[in-house]
Amino acid sequence: MTVLKDIPEKWFPVVLPLHRKKKKGLEGRKSKKKPTEEERKVKANDREYNEKFQYASNCIMTSKYNIITFLPVNLFEQFQEVANTYFLFLLILQLIPQISSLSWFTTIVPLALVLSITAVKDATDDYFRHKSDNQVNNRQSQVLIRGSLQNEKWMYVRVGDIIKLENNQFVAADLLLLSSSEPHGLCYIETAELDGETNMKVRQSVSVTAELGDPNNLASFDGEVVCEPPNNKLDRFCGTLYWRDKKYTLTNQNMLLRGCVLRNTEACYGLVIFAGPDTKLMQNSGRTKFKRTSIDRLMNTLVLWIFGFLVCMGVILAVGNAVWEREVGSLFQSYLPWDPPVDNFLFSAFLSFWSYIIILNTVVPISLYVSVEVIRLGHSYFINWDQQMFCSQCNTAAEARTTTLNEELGQVEYIFSDKTGTLTQNIMSFNKCSINGQTYGEITDPLGTQPKRLDFTPFNPLADPDFCFYDDKLLESVKVGDLHTHEFFRLLSLCHTVMSEEKSEGELVYKAQSPDEGALVTAARNFGFVFRSRTPATITTTEMGRTVTYSLLAILDFNNIRKRMSVIVRNPEGRIRLYCKGADTVLLERLHPCNQELMSITSDHLNEYAADGLRTLALAYRDLSEDEWEAWSESYRVADKATDCREDRLAAAYDKIEQDMMLLGATAIEDKLQEGVPETIAVLSLANIKIWVLTGDKQETAVNIGYSCKMLTDDMTEVFIISGHTVQSVRQELRRARERMINLSRARDGGKEEGMEGWAEAHFMGNGYKEEQGGGGSAGGGKQLQCNPIASAPTHMMDNISGEFALVINGHSLAHALEADMETEFVSTACACKAVICCRVTPLQKAQVVEVIKKHKKAVTLAVGDGANDVSMIKSAHIGVGISGQEGIQAVLASDYSFAQFRFLQRLLLVHGRWSYLRMCRFLCYFFYKNFAFTMVHFWFGFFCGFSAQTVYDQYFITLYNIVYTSLPVLAMGIFDQDVPDQRSLEYPKLYEPGQLNLLFNKREFFICITQGIYTSVVLFFVPYTMLSDATQSTGVPLADYQTFAVTTATALVIVVSVQIVLDTGFWTVINHVFVWGSLGLYFTIMFALHSQTLFRIFPSQFHFVGYAQSTLLQPVVWLTIALAVAICIVPVLAFRFLKLDLKPQLSDTVRYTQLVRKKRRKLVGRSGGGAWRAAGSLSEGRLSARGGSRRSGYAFAHQEGFGELITSGKNMRLSSMALATFASRHSSGWIDTLRRKKNIQTHTPPCASGESSPVPSSVTGSVPPLSSSSSVLGGSQETPIEEETVTPAQNMQAEPASCVQTSAALASSSEAAASQGSAQAISTDISTTAAVRPHGIDSTRSLTFSLVQEALGGWRSITSRTGATNSPESSSVARETS
Repeated sequence: MTVLKDIPEKWFPVVLPLHRKKKKGLEGRKSKKKPTEEERKVKANDREYNEKFQYASNCIMTSKYNIITFLPVNLFEQFQEVANTYFLFLLILQLIPQISSLSWFTTIVPLALVLSITAVKDATDDYFRHKSDNQVNNRQSQVLIRGSLQNEKWMYVRVGDIIKLENNQFVAADLLLLSSSEPHGLCYIETAELDGETNMKVRQSVSVTAELGDPNNLASFDGEVVCEPPNNKLDRFCGTLYWRDKKYTLTNQNMLLRGCVLRNTEACYGLVIFAGPDTKLMQNSGRTKFKRTSIDRLMNTLVLWIFGFLVCMGVILAVGNAVWEREVGSLFQSYLPWDPPVDNFLFSAFLSFWSYIIILNTVVPISLYVSVEVIRLGHSYFINWDQQMFCSQCNTAAEARTTTLNEELGQVEYIFSDKTGTLTQNIMSFNKCSINGQTYGEITDPLGTQPKRLDFTPFNPLADPDFCFYDDKLLESVKVGDLHTHEFFRLLSLCHTVMSEEKSEGELVYKAQSPDEGALVTAARNFGFVFRSRTPATITTTEMGRTVTYSLLAILDFNNIRKRMSVIVRNPEGRIRLYCKGADTVLLERLHPCNQELMSITSDHLNEYAADGLRTLALAYRDLSEDEWEAWSESYRVADKATDCREDRLAAAYDKIEQDMMLLGATAIEDKLQEGVPETIAVLSLANIKIWVLTGDKQETAVNIGYSCKMLTDDMTEVFIISGHTVQSVRQELRRARERMINLSRARDGGKEEGMEGWAEAHFMGNGYKEEQGGGGSAGGGKQLQCNPIASAPTHMMDNISGEFALVINGHSLAHALEADMETEFVSTACACKAVICCRVTPLQKAQVVEVIKKHKKAVTLAVGDGANDVSMIKSAHIGVGISGQEGIQAVLASDYSFAQFRFLQRLLLVHGRWSYLRMCRFLCYFFYKNFAFTMVHFWFGFFCGFSAQTVYDQYFITLYNIVYTSLPVLAMGIFDQDVPDQRSLEYPKLYEPGQLNLLFNKREFFICITQGIYTSVVLFFVPYTMLSDATQSTGVPLADYQTFAVTTATALVIVVSVQIVLDTGFWTVINHVFVWGSLGLYFTIMFALHSQTLFRIFPSQFHFVGYAQSTLLQPVVWLTIALAVAICIVPVLAFRFLKLDLKPQLSDTVRYTQLVRKKRRKLVGRSGGGAWRAAGSLSEGRLSARGGSRRSGYAFAHQEGFGELITSGKNMRLSSMALATFASRHSSGWIDTLRRKKNIQTHTPPCASGESSPVPSSVTGSVPPLSSSSSVLGGSQETPIEEETVTPAQNMQAEPASCVQTSAALASSSEAAASQGSAQAISTDISTTAAVRPHGIDSTRSLTFSLVQEALGGWRSITSRTGATNSPESSSVARETS
């Protein structure tokens, strides 16, 4: 059974603790209004009692329609769309003969097509929902009815029924476990469908019902359960069982939830508590938030503007009709009277207004919306088919789970990422440990030879063969019987919640709730302390070959507040001992005072481990006497049975016993980075994308991972630590950080910024924010500043900061920073930094950070994560990406896009996202152009036909223009077009910036398009009108008739828009050729058919243009007129594009030119010779331990629970970093950065200093400026053309030579760059100069321009050939190389 994303909202009420909204129609039948459910009462084996509460049945319905309701309900839903309602309104107007000069089918055909396509899609989706529902509802279960087990379908199961489950069966509903075939009422379940975790979990029945294993005994069971109402909390259940005048506390450990699978258990019985839509599975399957793109929002605005423009044109033409009818039309009343309803010129003008609304409605064609959806669907399939985003290790392909956000992938400015499992692999390995002050795992070989992996098999036949460890000192310590070492591994083998499955003798499989626990238990197993099995009361281990069974007295479980777990066990000798493992911040403070010296040594080891980016835990124990155990056990039982504040009482009891412990040591687990993460972050940074890491790990671990993945680098000017515990301290730290940024930037730039002087002092003297009168007040009580520094005079200061900064903020500080009066201050500081790391954050805080950026920055956000704790962040961002990793599928289910590795993100954004944005923008520009060119001809014709609402074209041409003649070419362009190949998109990340600035389709571009369309309509009307007014046929018959004019104008229009799409298409495929030339051929074929004698004889009243296609197109003057109109329309476009390429080429133009130059050079040079400038520059990566400062460890479980008790460090720290030395320049990156600064000033918040991420080469061999991908324009200036390049034989051997220039300090070693597949070739140690710039040469500019104009005119010949080495799905499936 799968969790559906699009289940109707009616099935999922918003549930709060002890409160639920009422639900209607859950059982498909009318029911009386029932009160809000405050608590649930369920009586076993008593359907009559339970039915009076009207609980939901176990039948689920995720479908929206049935055969009867589909048509009316679907049409009603479709007409909720404004566009559909608008066209329905037009259709009604066309049915009124007095105002319609067009037949009704000109509107109903495209409207019916759109409604039909949508209806078919909705029906298909609902069919699969019905199919899934039927499959689930018809599953069989064994229900205890009248003392015997009977097979019953799931849909007929009711609350209060007792169900028997057998091994490997799905749980039918949320059940209270009553008894099991396993001892002590245990059963094992797999919860993959709930939380994605495939490891087994154990559940246990209440002891009083554990013996009711026989159906006869269960038939007499009449206990009553009183519990909380239905809710979506998977890890919590609170209830009480009343039976035989006693009550028993129920917890989540007694529940089997729907969607789980029974494993390793022969059979069990359960009482149905929640059924159907009330189950926790269904409560968690609500609809995700509907997301719309910025282009969607812009289109809605533009459509309203167009509608206003349409009304204005209708008013103008109606006024013209009134004037004409009054001044001229009245003179023709004797032989051309008004139609019967019309009795004066004003009424005639009124009818004329509506007639022109009908005629001119094609400025907003209904086919626009269908075309947009088809294009988005095509883009989604390209993502799904991309083999370069397929992970062969886990056999997982990328998946576009939505079709509405593709173009927004090309506009992302902020990425919010989880750390564990997203940047790292979340596959843990036991790396180092500290035992009694002695550290193990450090291998230092002076000869530098590869350390030898330890072989545990001779020592321990139960060892895991996949376990890796290299320090033989630890193994020797175990062999010689060191007591501390034995106790250390004994703790690891006992203090956990791992389940063990022994498939055969000695073949153990551990099922752990977290990879950390699995790694620790596996380490203990290899060092001789093997965990074998557990029962509710015992734990069985094999210690140094000897089987030992411990009595399990209590488990003090882990949670996000305690950050530790403990077990209390009794060994065979009768000694009671508490074992505890947890975060060092909470465990070290609970040690006995005699541990001071050992604690100091262990703390140093923890700091060293954290400096290496390892995840650590501290281990301790405490011996308990019988009296201590009995006293505490009694208090524990009282707390466990409490009905109110149970969790708080248990926490207090746990805290009482976990004191005065003895320190054993610490563990260090390695969570390695995923492949390609540093390279991906570097390339995305070059694209001016800000990356924020939001993690539940501790500060030190997160910071060190930040250095490892090169978010933080040695070249950063400063890294600021925000760790205040109060609002005031956080505010002061944020102020000091901004003041420091400004001072460092001013010192760096030599005081060039005039506006800097004195501003920082004036700004930071007070709060800096306008505070509400009478509220709060400041501590000083004096005058408060009334100016907002973000919106006042120094707004541009934070934007112009030079230098790279990073911000690290703790969870408790972030909680204050996200308060209403601190939001703007936090955003202004954080967005001026290149990297931001938020540590110890809760899932809710992750979502809040995303919402704050969405609120204060006009930027598209993307959130990426792999666990259930990332779901809120993924849903809050504009775009959510799920990593299908080790933490299950919850993040994937909530996401818009999913894949297996973080490194695929650069291809998703820089290739698919950029292409989708480019294609959609080109599609919209061309679509509005062709429709204005088509429609405005009617407007000009109105001035020459007495404003009579006469159409220029044949009505069939009007019907077919948008759905046949011009739809397919623009669809092909919108689906397949590219400006540069995918490899070039990765090599030149600056190509991504136009999407961030929304340069390709905005209000300005829209007005340019409609202006060009209006100009084309003027030419298409007045040129034929002028040419044909005095023209005659060869027989002397005049050509100045309506039909000839209509055919000429229509033919010229189709040819002009076809030539225009030829010029606009940048990437030609076979499909483009077929659609463009096929549409032209189809136009002539259909026109000759419609003008034929045959159709006229059959429908004489419908076809008025009989024979005019042949007679008109046989006239040379007609073709001369068409050619002249086409030339007047197209030549200015060519001239404008020529000048634009000559004076202001885009980066994409320059990249395309270098591609052409490369090909020419390869042909000329071949394999025989050529040279290249090459300068090697490499910077060896420093060790993390080189950075100073005290660091604590990262708690290994923190990523699961997040915010808890946090680190208390009160000072900002200056941190240095280690790589990415090449990605820092301080100059302006040209016109894109100018636009970015303007945009940021308008948003009233300081931007992210885009100039910081626009580096240029700092040193290049020779004086020739190289071709740089890290600048917004090639060679540093947009006007700088490139004429030639010199290619080495090595470059000739490459399919795609590296063209991204690096500075003398390289990002990574050559071996790393070579090993990174799919990453941008920008990350390299070589300086590969692919083009030489002629300093002030005019010839090179003309060469560039001429080459690109040639490419535009003959694009399919020159562009298709360049994609031979491209692996994109588009090119591989449809592109065909032609010479």
